Amino acid sequence: MKTEDVIVSFRGVRKTYDGETLVVKQLDLDIYQGEFLTLLGPSGSGKTTCLMMLAGFEFPTGGEIWLDGQLLNNVPPHKRNIGMVFQNYALFPHLTVEQNVAYPLTVRKLPADERAHKVNNALKMVRMEGFAKRYPSQLSGGQQQRIALARALVFQPKLVLMDEPLGALDKRLRETMQYEIMRLHRELSLTIVYVTHDQAEALTMSDRVAVFSDGRIQQAATPSELYENAQNAFVANFVGENNGLTGRVVDVSDTGATLALADGSLIRGRCESGLCAGDDAMLALRPERAHIPRAEGTQVDAHSNVVRARVEELVYCGDHHRVHLKLGSHDHIVVKVPNTQRHALPSPGDTVEVAWRHDDCKILAMTARAHRNAPVNYSPPSPLPSIMTTAPAGAN
Repeated sequence: MKTEDVIVSFRGVRKTYDGETLVVKQLDLDIYQGEFLTLLGPSGSGKTTCLMMLAGFEFPTGGEIWLDGQLLNNVPPHKRNIGMVFQNYALFPHLTVEQNVAYPLTVRKLPADERAHKVNNALKMVRMEGFAKRYPSQLSGGQQQRIALARALVFQPKLVLMDEPLGALDKRLRETMQYEIMRLHRELSLTIVYVTHDQAEALTMSDRVAVFSDGRIQQAATPSELYENAQNAFVANFVGENNGLTGRVVDVSDTGATLALADGSLIRGRCESGLCAGDDAMLALRPERAHIPRAEGTQVDAHSNVVRARVEELVYCGDHHRVHLKLGSHDHIVVKVPNTQRHALPSPGDTVEVAWRHDDCKILAMTARAHRNAPVNYSPPSPLPSIMTTAPAGAN
């Protein structure tokens, strides 16, 4: 991405509610035109506060927020030209679908015929044109969310913010709406900032994911980069499922590092620069990257780690079995074994070898030396009136 493509920029942004504790700490982040960026993190990590500051419902304690060349720090929400979608839909119950969608245009005082045209187009975008005369109480949760989405898009905002918009939906409907939002992002070239605590949702939908913890961005990268190449132990443990084997680094070279487990087992993997011999560290290993050679009838190559472990439990998961094992170091490890006829599963109580390639794991320092939060280059349901009336800067 190029610098000229930046549409949103957080520069040294801090936020405190009590004057003492910072819930957002020195945030630097660039968001690019047409990007789908997800802010991912546990409750209290600062991700929603960042979204609220961008929307204008909270103001930064320090630093600057820019949107398309305009400093937003003191700009009220209704003058930011930002669309917003909430988890609770925030639809006006006394207005019909078309009246709800038309609300942002009404406050902008667009002529009736132009409003009708834009509302019709917005409803077509979300495939709800046949529901214009209904009221929100006559719609399902998924239909209400589509209407909320149409309302956020009807005035063609520069930026669309979504605060856990699918959290109230069941699993199947949630997945359907994920693809609908992705379709709209692609077809309309929208710039979307999306907040969630659901890792699978973030990995599925995003161009880039910023992982928050303790008020800071721990890593911002593409979904594949986050999953395959976590920069610290928090990211490895939070994004996807991870086997975190702990030990002490005994050797570091250009090709990786060697970690000694508590039982003396030596395992080798990729590592970040700055890792030193003697450091306490964690080996990050995804369950699908490990295998049990005996179950597959395969041999272990020279570029693989091998440890012995005791089978504690087997869990049937349909397309795979989860084999829970305990190592001599008392670490636990999970291996996903595909559910195919060629795999002979071990039994609880068996001692087996578990193997994985050096390149399929990464050794990470247990405590980060620095937060990687430099400018991150691509590198009540009361509907608040200001939410619906985000008008272009300078509008009355």
